[in-house]
Order: sequence, then C-alpha cells, then structure tokens
Amino acid sequence: MVKAEGTQALARSRRRSCSRRGAAQKMKNLLHNIGSSASGTLVSRLLGFLRDVVIARMFGAGLATDAFFVAFRIPNLFRRLFAEGSFALAFVPVLSATRQRGDVAEVRELLDSITGVLLAALLLITAAGVLLAPLLIQLFAPGFADSDPRQALATEMLRVTFPYLLLISLTALSGGILNTWGRFWIPAVTPALLNLSLICAALLLAPALAVPIKALAWGVLLAGFLQLAFQLPTLQRLGLLPRPRWRPAHAGVRRIMRLMLPTLFGSSVAQVNLLLDTIIASMLLAGSVSWLYYADRLFEFPVGVFGVALSTVILPRLASAAGGQRGQAGEHANDAGFTATLQWAMRLAWLISVPAAVGLLVLATPVLQTLFQYGRFAASDTAMSSMALQAYTLGLPAVIAVKVLAPGFYARQDTATPVRFAIISMASNMLLNVLFVLLLLQVFAAGDDSVGNAGWLQRLAQTPGLHLGLALASAAAAWINMSLLWQRLRWLGWWRKPDGWGAFLLRVLAMSVVMGLLLGWLAAQPWCQAGLQGIWWQRVATLLLLVMSGVVVYAAAGFACGLRLHWLSRPDAPQRPEAPSNQTRR
Repeated sequence: MVKAEGTQALARSRRRSCSRRGAAQKMKNLLHNIGSSASGTLVSRLLGFLRDVVIARMFGAGLATDAFFVAFRIPNLFRRLFAEGSFALAFVPVLSATRQRGDVAEVRELLDSITGVLLAALLLITAAGVLLAPLLIQLFAPGFADSDPRQALATEMLRVTFPYLLLISLTALSGGILNTWGRFWIPAVTPALLNLSLICAALLLAPALAVPIKALAWGVLLAGFLQLAFQLPTLQRLGLLPRPRWRPAHAGVRRIMRLMLPTLFGSSVAQVNLLLDTIIASMLLAGSVSWLYYADRLFEFPVGVFGVALSTVILPRLASAAGGQRGQAGEHANDAGFTATLQWAMRLAWLISVPAAVGLLVLATPVLQTLFQYGRFAASDTAMSSMALQAYTLGLPAVIAVKVLAPGFYARQDTATPVRFAIISMASNMLLNVLFVLLLLQVFAAGDDSVGNAGWLQRLAQTPGLHLGLALASAAAAWINMSLLWQRLRWLGWWRKPDGWGAFLLRVLAMSVVMGLLLGWLAAQPWCQAGLQGIWWQRVATLLLLVMSGVVVYAAAGFACGLRLHWLSRPDAPQRPEAPSNQTRR
C-alpha cells in the first residue's frame, strides 16, 4: 500500500516536472521569436533613419518634398488602418483557431478564400484611388490650392504610389500567415525593403529624371513588389501559398470581416488622436509640430523594436492557448497556459520598458544632440524636443504593456473591448491636451509681460514650451488605457497576479533608478559634455559609451537583486531569490 502510494506520488512529480520543462521550452521559443522579430524591426528602423537623412540631403524641405510626403502619406494611412491594423488583428486569431483543429484542407480553403476576397476588394479600392487622386489630394491637403504647383505634382505622384496599398496589404496577409507558423524574422525585416528602395531611388534614379522627386514615388511602388516577392518563397516552402478564390460566404471570411469592424474603428481612433494633436500643436509657437515629431520618432523606436515584436510574437501563442474561441474564465482547458504567457510577457515588458524609459528620460538631450543637432537644428530646438521626449517617455512602460494586454483580448476574438478602451483613452487624451496646455500657459506666461495682455490665441502662439502639455497628455492617456485593459483581464479571470509581483516591480524600479543616477552623473562630466558638442563621430562614440554603461550597470544591479537571465525562459519564474531547500532526499 505504502509502496503503491509512493509510486503514484513519484509519477505525479515526474508529470509536473515534464510539464514545467515543456512550458519552459515554449517560453524559450517565444524569447527566441521575440529576438528574431525585434532584430528584423531594428534593421528596418535604422534604415528608416538613414532614409530620412538621404531624403533631407537630396531634396531638402520645399514644395517638391511637401507634394511627395502627401502622396506617400495617403496610401500609408490606409495601410496602417487596414493592412497592419484591423486585418492583421482579425486574421491571425481566426487562422490560429483553424490551424489548431488540424485540418490542412480547411486551412488552405480559408487562405484561398480570404486571399480572393481581399484581392478583389483591393483592386476596386486601388482603381478608385487612382481615378480620384485629385479629390484625395484636396481632402488630405486642403492647403494645396488649384494654382499651387504642389497639387498637380502630388496628384501625379499619388497615382504612382496608391497601388502600393494593394501590394502591402497582400504582404500583410503573407506576414500574418508566417507569424502564425512561427516565422517572425521575415515579416519583421520586410519593411526594410521600403527604406532601401527609397534610398536607391533617391541616389540612382532621381538624377536621371526631369523632376527628381518623382523618383521617390516610383521607389514606393517598387518597394511594394519587393516586399511581397520577399515573403512568397517562404510561403511556398511551407505549402501555404494561397490560390485566390472568390468565396465571400466562407465562414472564416465572414468571421474575419466581423472582427475587422471594431479593430478598424480602433485603428481610426489612433489616427484621429494624432490628427487632433497636430491641429492643437499648429496653434502653438512655431516649431511645436517639429519638436513633437522628432521626440515621437525617438519615443517610437523602443516601442517599434521591442513592443511591436512582443505583441506580434505572443498573439499566435495566446490564440493557440485560448483555442481560438471567445469565452469567460474557466471555459477553456488551456487557460493556465494563456495566463502563464501573459504573465511572462508582462515580466519581460516591465524588465525592458522601465529602464528604457529611465534611460530616455536622463539621456533625452544627448540623444537629440547626437542625431539631429546639425545645420538648422539649433540647440534651442534640441531643448524643446528634449522636453517633449521626456514627457512622452513617462508613458513608455504603459504603451508597451498595452502591446501585451490587448492581444489577450484579440486572441479570444474579443476585438470590441480594446476598441472601447481606446475610445476612452482618446477622449481622455483630448481633454488632458486642453487642460495641460492651459495650465502650462498660466505657468509659463505668468511673468511674461509681452504676452500678458494678448488674447488667449495669441498667447498660445507666443508662449514657448506649451507642446509639453500634449506629450504629457499622451503619456497619461497610455496609462489610462493600460489600467482599463489590465482591470478587465483580471475581472474575466484571464490575468492572475503571480506571487511576488510587487517585489519584482520594486526591484526593477530600483535597478532602473541606480542606472539613471549613474547616467546622469556621467552625462554631467566635462569630458562627456565636450564629446556631445564635438563632430558627429565624437557624439556617436560618447552616446554609445553612455548607453553601454547604463546596460552594464542595470545588468549588475539586477544580478545583485537576485534576478537571473534564465528566468526569462520560465513561465513560473520566481520573483524572489530561491532559498535553498532544507529537505533531504529520501
């Protein structure tokens, strides 16, 4: 009897051990996939910075570049709304659920059907966009009057760039398939081809054209073909290359279309928010729009490289754990795996986003000096952009946390809840924009007699620093959005706080503060200030030294606090250093 009980206990222990090893291996795979996606995105982002430098040197800022940016912005806006926004978020969970059922024929039928319907819709939209190009230019750029040469030039280039929407949407479809099958690096690095295409067009094609700026429009179109062609061979090797079929009544297609509606509205919310910020910024001191733009470019770097990679990788995993169904807590057999993946992703998000935020907060001015303070970008511009970047940075952990929490809803095909919270966040942002700008106006204009008796619109346009209020509002709105998503996940039972979660967060914060203090001390040293004021390579070398010092100190502080790197591959990673067991083996 005793022997039988011992054998059963040993068997249970072995099963638990195998289960933990299996879960740990899955988390190692996720960590590898995040690294693959982030590395591909990093390549694309760095080439994006190089693209901006080349375009600025070749074409400067004037009528021609204004026309190109409008002609490129229109298909790019639709790409963000449809291809990389609503469609991807609706398509991947449905495809994951179909794959989970194990019927290869059903998977291929879904791929063929959705490709056929998507292709037909894109052909109609593209034809309409090319035909209605003059109307679209008037809608998106009302400042381009009929007599303005930019209108005709922008219309001509839009007819070249608009088909990019068709090609990039099919590329997004291919990328969604590859992500579902665990091939993350190829979709992540694909956007780099757009930057390479534009760089080559500016350097090689532009000198041969009568209107050099048109080379960039042709570069955009060429990039669409290159990006799609880059992904097709991998789909072919996986046996997943779709054969378009017109089947709008297919159950999977109808499910994707229903899920797209709320996500499409959610994507629109973000764009409307950006538009409103721009409108308010245009009412402030001249330069405010540019200061916010440069600050946002740097803020989006860690979000794009790490946050988007984390979100992209965990969505198929969460969809698989959720069984591709929508339901309440306890309804799924694999709820434990779903919760473990969310907890693991949140640990990783905080472990990286908090020190990144502290680092940007302390090094905002050195980073801007190194990247942008040349030529017409003066030290005063660096100071104003630095204010905005520091304010944006306060919301960085929340923005990256949203990238983790929102897929928890999308994976269960609940697209309505994140959109509802995004609308609340947008309304909060609008209200806080006005509130913070007016409060800062009272503070900054209090001792300035030159604007004290002017009307409030004139005071807005003459008082420096008010753009800080817009950045602060964006950071606060991100925390509101994150809090709503987290509380809803807890209420549904899809998020359960692991043991020691508060101690883990306090440790990460302490490590980040130690790193920030060291960076602040180093940045204030005379040799560092001299390096940041030198020529470009001296600035880059000094900044890299500061960044590497911060990484080393953060890692050392983490080791001293008891955190270990191998915990990242464990879904049940301890939040406190493990105490040695006093029990002896029997």
